[in-house]
Amino acid sequence: MPKLTESAIQQALEYAYEKAFDGFPGADSAIELAQSYKEKYPSDKLKQANALINWQIAAGATSGFITGLGGLMTFPVSIPANLASVLFIQTRMIMSIAVIGGHDPKDDRVKTLVLSCLAGNAVKDILKEVGIEAGKKIILKTIAGQISQGTLTRVSRVVSFRLLAKFGTNLGKLIPLIGGIIGGTMDAVWVASVGKIAKQIFISDSEILPEEENNGVSH
Repeated sequence: MPKLTESAIQQALEYAYEKAFDGFPGADSAIELAQSYKEKYPSDKLKQANALINWQIAAGATSGFITGLGGLMTFPVSIPANLASVLFIQTRMIMSIAVIGGHDPKDDRVKTLVLSCLAGNAVKDILKEVGIEAGKKIILKTIAGQISQGTLTRVSRVVSFRLLAKFGTNLGKLIPLIGGIIGGTMDAVWVASVGKIAKQIFISDSEILPEEENNGVSH
């Protein structure tokens, strides 16, 4: 029976981030997804993010939503199609929220926090584990100066380890361990948790990167 490994998940996270940024046939990029909600709810970033999260929860409960993406994406690592799709969907949602907040997903500081958000409520533990001190409220402008080039690699490794613990190492046990990925559906609690922390970081304090340091995202 094949095994999930931390290395495989780490590679999948990198690939999911790339695909979330670029999009692919049948799946909008994070920037395109964010733009669609900007057009629906002009000048209200929080409403845009909430609508996106609610759609993600509703869509993720639809049979075939996740498994349908599996045939569209060929991950270059040995990882189940449903798990690969979940990583892509969650990463794209977080990245879209970052874009809604006016942040550039090509910025390594933003990428570091996008990946951290995959841990949901455990994001503070993730940051602490890699040496980033955050207060009661995680604000990017407060912690941006603590993010170095090596931080992104460490965060990716820690997040991968935690996802491995969440999903289990045996592919034969993947479905019962995840619980939320059954018949192509997705765990609404995880989506909501991830969305909440992403809003806190990227929307609640939206002017978090100095303009001259943020290349911005074309909308």
